[in-house]
Amino acid sequence: MTDTTLSTNAVTREHGVALTDAAADKVKSLLSQEGRDDLRLRVAVQPGGCSGLIYQLYFDERYLDGDKVADFDGVEVIVDDMSVPYLDGASIDFKDTISEQGFTIDNPNAQGSCACGDSFH
Repeated sequence: MTDTTLSTNAVTREHGVALTDAAADKVKSLLSQEGRDDLRLRVAVQPGGCSGLIYQLYFDERYLDGDKVADFDGVEVIVDDMSVPYLDGASIDFKDTISEQGFTIDNPNAQGSCACGDSFH
């Protein structure tokens, strides 16, 4: 069972994306395995997919102009300026169960999504 508690240890909050404790722990584990402490988790939306927008979630070593940052117990989550309104109130979780494993994004701004769950409008 995963811990879906939202991390309350956010030091700085420049955007409305939240990271659960389970997701923060997984990010820390992945970064530790890679031996990297210079990466942060970037979440963004891009045009595409059958519903209009797709999520992107990846590690990035860069800070770009307009980036908004939130720190969750040592895990920095970055959102570019264009994506902030689409992701406000969204929560990133990590699930590790027999039926599903991986990061998920629960976004209250998504008015509809496609069957694959990767795109929304």
